[in-house]
Amino acid sequence: MIRSSHLRDLAAALAAVLLFVAAVLVGRHIQDTDGTLFLNWPPLFASWGPHVGPGTPAAVVVAVAVVAYGPGLAARLPWRALLAVACGAAMAWTWSLALIDGWHRGVAARLTTRYEYLQVIDRFHDIPAALRNFTQYIVIQGPDHWPAHVAGHPPGATLTFVLLDRIGLGGGAWAGVWCITVGATTVMAVLVTVRALAAERLARRAAPFLVLAPGAVWMGTSADGYFTAVAAWAVALFALAVTGRRPRAAAFGAGLLYGLTCYLSYGLTLIGIIGVGVLVLGRNRRAVVLPLVAGVIVVPLAFTLAGFNYWEAYHLLVERYNQGAGGVRPYWYWVWANPACTVLVVGLATVAGLVRAGGVLRRQRGRDGFLSSPEPRLAVLLLAALLALLVADLSGMSKAETERIWLPFALWLLAACAFLPRPRGWLAAQAVVALLVNHLLWTGW
Repeated sequence: MIRSSHLRDLAAALAAVLLFVAAVLVGRHIQDTDGTLFLNWPPLFASWGPHVGPGTPAAVVVAVAVVAYGPGLAARLPWRALLAVACGAAMAWTWSLALIDGWHRGVAARLTTRYEYLQVIDRFHDIPAALRNFTQYIVIQGPDHWPAHVAGHPPGATLTFVLLDRIGLGGGAWAGVWCITVGATTVMAVLVTVRALAAERLARRAAPFLVLAPGAVWMGTSADGYFTAVAAWAVALFALAVTGRRPRAAAFGAGLLYGLTCYLSYGLTLIGIIGVGVLVLGRNRRAVVLPLVAGVIVVPLAFTLAGFNYWEAYHLLVERYNQGAGGVRPYWYWVWANPACTVLVVGLATVAGLVRAGGVLRRQRGRDGFLSSPEPRLAVLLLAALLALLVADLSGMSKAETERIWLPFALWLLAACAFLPRPRGWLAAQAVVALLVNHLLWTGW
């Protein structure tokens, strides 16, 4: 006999499926009627095209191995070994999914299109001059305006690939390797955070789901995979700062990475909302404030002294955004279609896990020592990530392409799977989502 809690899990998963189907049908109608979505397969930036590739056998093998052995290994391995194995498995999962599209299309050429950072490497031969003049080329007003992704981000993003080129790791292949390798460490950052703020047993239960994240489809090889890791480690260090014995060093490191995060993507300032959630759950609050602030100002100060004006650039970006598809795409559609995209990023298991997390908060609300137990503490962290997503959604600056843009927020939600019983069935569902997306669609990132 199926328990009522399992029925609620299945009902939540079904509701998520229906939300995505509605976004597909309504989006198809809008695009066919007036073409204002500027997408071939709304709500995703993708086009229909069933295919297999060299990564197909590997992806199936990784999925089967994680489903079969992941929960058991996560429970038994020593903690440090678990972190290393989880990172390696996540990297294998991301690589295999990327190679379903082949080496050239899936990895080497991803970051070389006309929209991407590698198109402007030669314009940064004089880095200080490029930073001083960066804002002049954000708005479309001449032939030398920045490509969409360069204009859409602070120069820290582009500068990363410029520096890779300077040390001999130039070109799309090395850029792809960088994004996949760094992005895979996100799994470790989330596990470290959950262990520090909630409990090791919950981190261990979440580990296989973090490895087999459907969002790995877009982690390899978009620059947002790299952004996700930097933001995740900022949160992880902050979690260690507010719970550990050496809070000041960890807080300074967290601030340093958060400052860098803000100069990788304007929207990632919202990671600060997750940081507030971490602070609520911490105990070393007073000890971390000054070193955190000291760390935060380092990167902004360096860019400001180099001549880059962050706030001027952001306002120009808003103008550039409205010059393009962002100014035409209907807000009323994307405000609910963006969450539909997120269903594919986090998978159906995460949706069910979030429902269970909500139940934890309802049952514990108002009790003495509400945040003394691991489960409600994890639920609060998840709530902070959801709030960050909500603010991003309502801002109107995330119309479409959120399957990659929201990775730094969405991957935290996978920790909700720690609340699920019978993990293997849900892990299989996660793998099926990722494999279907990557084999049925040519994703744009």
